[in-house]
Amino acid sequence: MEKPWKCVDCGERYRAPSLLAAHRRSHTGERPFTCSQCEKGFIQLSSLRTHQRVHTGERPFTCSECRKGFTQSSHLQTHQRVHTGVRPFTCSQRGKGFIQLSTLRTHERVHTGVRPFTCSQCGEGFTCSSNLRTHERVHTGERPFTCSQCGEGFTCLSTLQRHQRVHTGERPFTCSQCGKGFTQLSNLRAHQRLHTGERPFTCSQCGKGFTQSSELWAHQRVHTGERPFTCSQCGKGFTQSSNLQRHQQVHTGERPFTCSQCGKGFTRLFHLQAHQRVHTGERPFTCSQCGKGFTQSSSLRAHQRVHTAERPFICSVCGKGFTQSFHLLSHQRVHTGEMPFTCSNCGKGFTGSSHLLSHQRVHIEEKPFSCTDCGRSFRQASSLVAHQRIHTGERPFTCFVCGKGFTALPTLLRHQKIHTEEKPFSCTDCGKNFRQSSNLSAHRRTHTAERPFTCSVCGKGFNRPSNLSAHQRVHTGERPFTCSVCGKGFAKSFNLLAHQCTDTKRPFNCSVCGKGFTQSQWLLRHQQVHK
Repeated sequence: MEKPWKCVDCGERYRAPSLLAAHRRSHTGERPFTCSQCEKGFIQLSSLRTHQRVHTGERPFTCSECRKGFTQSSHLQTHQRVHTGVRPFTCSQRGKGFIQLSTLRTHERVHTGVRPFTCSQCGEGFTCSSNLRTHERVHTGERPFTCSQCGEGFTCLSTLQRHQRVHTGERPFTCSQCGKGFTQLSNLRAHQRLHTGERPFTCSQCGKGFTQSSELWAHQRVHTGERPFTCSQCGKGFTQSSNLQRHQQVHTGERPFTCSQCGKGFTRLFHLQAHQRVHTGERPFTCSQCGKGFTQSSSLRAHQRVHTAERPFICSVCGKGFTQSFHLLSHQRVHTGEMPFTCSNCGKGFTGSSHLLSHQRVHIEEKPFSCTDCGRSFRQASSLVAHQRIHTGERPFTCFVCGKGFTALPTLLRHQKIHTEEKPFSCTDCGKNFRQSSNLSAHRRTHTAERPFTCSVCGKGFNRPSNLSAHQRVHTGERPFTCSVCGKGFAKSFNLLAHQCTDTKRPFNCSVCGKGFTQSQWLLRHQQVHK
């Protein structure tokens, strides 16, 4: 069809003078049609009318398959390709298909690295202007889209629409392999890569693969140290704006997602869903090497590094390696002395918010996780899982030097320092060295005479909460650790283990005089006699 009307600025041609006049406004910046509700301007009246449906909620074009509504017929036509599977626009590098040409062009910038839209405040670049506009609201605090049910605000309409599915329970995108439902198609595609093992986005520095490009961009900041999103209250920096928003809930105390069984609150829905598996016992992600199950796929990936010995996150100060980046960040505060999370009851500082939350249960004596065998309660689900191995005898973590087994990975890591004699944490008062920062913190109280953990019965103070818990059994008479051979009960698990060794063996022998001991710490103490 003939297009006789040509734009003198860019050469684009149009069929009618009215279309050319509307196009010319994109060059002049003129937007004569203004929304009366939000004052947004448009170059055409039809665009204004379509926009007004955002405020009225009108969606006259409905998909016959999923009943989703749209403000424009062109949006409906594009959406229908989700159901038909038609993806006419293909990436020349990876062969990935897209339902819109504009989406393909934005995607191609992932490969070229082009990010033409830059934030004037933090310098972060974006592949499309709409992402930049949404991002800028992180700095301005603007959240124009509000949920009518819970009042939570959002920076863009699509995020609000996805959030509303939390209330309705709608998960229209389902995985054909495991049946798991998702609120977004992109999340389903990323999830399916867990089954296929596909990780198309690879870090050029450490080789780590990711299922989504956004995960790769955020990960790369671990290497560069870039943390453009900063908390105004404590100054902590973050690699992603979403992490900053979740962190701010630590200061406000907001935990909108609550477990119906134990009352524990969470800042995110999927954290609640993972937590609920503690009560149901469901562990859908299983390690192929040792058979251990996990409530989250990320926990499984971190666990697999125990078998491969991979520790890709290295501390630049002491050289210690970690399986997860957030463990490294928490560890680095040991060197800097930073303790941004403080207990309002006793003033004790912590390097992570999870440590603070666990500690606060010491003051309120909350122990929501109970052992079904002996009735002993714990403040953390991980402590309960490790404790249950005392009853089952399971010790899945084995020392490669002496063959000793342990119920928990942190206990194995602490034990291995006996062989290496590594003691990286030093007391500034007396110079004594420790294998763990927690032992150093407890030791410092011998200099300060601080005993913040007090028995409610006799008033005796302790420098560690574990010592207080063990002491309280003197009053209650509780002896939850029982010998399976003679039935004798013990207040502490290590007393039971020592007792069992008395009846069987003394595996720790002195190389000088040959004397045997039931525990390695008693052997180390004895060896000082020969020095």
